[in-house]
Amino acid sequence: MTSTPHGARARARIEITAAIKEEARRRLAEEGAAELSLRAVARTLGMASSAIYRYFPSRDDLLTALIIDAYDSLGETAEAALQGSAGAAPGERWAAVCEAIRGWALAHPHEYALIYGSPVPGYAAPASTVPAAARVAVALIDVVRDAHRAGELDVPALPGDLESEAARMAADFVPDLPPAVAPACVAVWAQLLGLIGFEVFGQFTRVVEERDAFFRHTVAGLARTVGLRPADAAS
Repeated sequence: MTSTPHGARARARIEITAAIKEEARRRLAEEGAAELSLRAVARTLGMASSAIYRYFPSRDDLLTALIIDAYDSLGETAEAALQGSAGAAPGERWAAVCEAIRGWALAHPHEYALIYGSPVPGYAAPASTVPAAARVAVALIDVVRDAHRAGELDVPALPGDLESEAARMAADFVPDLPPAVAPACVAVWAQLLGLIGFEVFGQFTRVVEERDAFFRHTVAGLARTVGLRPADAAS
């Protein structure tokens, strides 16, 4: 069957878009997001400067596409770990998802920096990035949710001055979990990203040598914070 001109144009657009994003990722690794330039990307690819704007009208549009791709890639990795650990104890599933997030970050340090590093000057992420950004957090929350449904979640204590805030947070993103779990989820999410960021950005140099063991130990502590029993705890 002969492809239609419309189909050929669509395929060409997909291929050129992919090439633009690949070159942009290369430049992120070499120069950082703040230096990303559509004209420089076009020049490397042999495109006219005016042509690249038909694919990405601005630098911010290109950054947004790269950010969504990074979030989706990380989200897929976390979701695969969640699915692959189905049937295991909640602490084991938590550890599996955390290890998957760390593994992705170490394999994609510049993309991790793009989504969890310093903000890019002059860029504000649009609402279109939110669904992709939520995927990895939802994978971790699903571990907590499944443990709660199975009666295996030890609901953390909550100080009185956080009760109203906990209720608001729970209503916003975990309405099916006890309110006290919501602040714990936010706290461990921030701590996990910081832990991984320290490793990715070299801040553990001459501080932590046995990083695999250190990560496992710390992740077990985060599991306890959110009410999960560690992976090696007896049932």
